[in-house]
Amino acid sequence: MEDLIKEIKPKSTKYKFLQKYFVNKYFVTIFLFLVWMVFFDSTSFLVINELNGEVNKYENQLAYYQTEYEKNDQFYKKLMNNKDEKEKFARENYFMKKPNEEIFILVVDSAKAVK
Repeated sequence: MEDLIKEIKPKSTKYKFLQKYFVNKYFVTIFLFLVWMVFFDSTSFLVINELNGEVNKYENQLAYYQTEYEKNDQFYKKLMNNKDEKEKFARENYFMKKPNEEIFILVVDSAKAVK
């Protein structure tokens, strides 16, 4: 009779350790909870990671626009405080001229300039 009992029992015990934890209801519950929180929940790790990436992108844009604003603000202050700068800016960008003056605009042909 003892020989039959020995034959029925599994000879390998390395799977008992795994069975002990994978069948445990607490382990299964915690594992399912973690899987749900990482992949499926609306505040999952993946969603939060994506939102953090967007926040970093917008912070970089904010820093860029702040530096551009500072440069433009300095240029505006310089332009408004100096009459010669206003005249230079108007002449270069809007082709304004004095009453007795002629302006010649030279256009370079890009096809000939490359060769």
